[in-house]
Amino acid sequence: MIPNKILIIGIIACLLCFSSFAQSKKEKEIKELPKEAVIDSVIKVSNPINPLSPAKAAFYSAILPGLGQAYNKKYWKIPIVWAAIGSGIYFYINNNEQYNRYRDAYKSRLAGFTNDEFYLDSNGNQLSTPTVSTEKLEDAQEFYSRNREMSLLVTIGFYALNIIDANVDAHLLQYNIDENLSLSPHYKINSFDASSDLGLTLNFKF
Repeated sequence: MIPNKILIIGIIACLLCFSSFAQSKKEKEIKELPKEAVIDSVIKVSNPINPLSPAKAAFYSAILPGLGQAYNKKYWKIPIVWAAIGSGIYFYINNNEQYNRYRDAYKSRLAGFTNDEFYLDSNGNQLSTPTVSTEKLEDAQEFYSRNREMSLLVTIGFYALNIIDANVDAHLLQYNIDENLSLSPHYKINSFDASSDLGLTLNFKF
């Protein structure tokens, strides 16, 4: 009976010694850890932000409309910019020509002449009464003057939008766009009751 007790006590003592040895070894390993851990990794910056890029794009578009869009590599916008500003310039020139046409005839009438273009028929023959009265000449001048001013404002507006578009595009191009995150509209027709559903779909891939 006594030898069994001695054996059990011996086993327990061995286990305690082993546990104490393992704990002391673990504490020693913890103490021996370096104060600083160096991780060998490479951080890749795909597109560094250039704070002067938006200013350059706006400056180029101010010099020549469409040049800022070319700087941003948005070449498909250049014909749109030229068409918009070109249309405004065309209507301004046309309204200005019509205004000058009616103004010259009106000034000729006030001077007492009856030889303006509205006193002549299609063959250049003199008419007894003009095709456009003096009152109509005044109305036409007001009409084309108003349209000329409107065309000028529209042209200036398109010119300013061209500069703003180039500046905003240059800002947006510097943001990191992750393909794992997308927001897109969806449109679905229910074949059962022929109703339609319209909404937005947000996809995020981990």
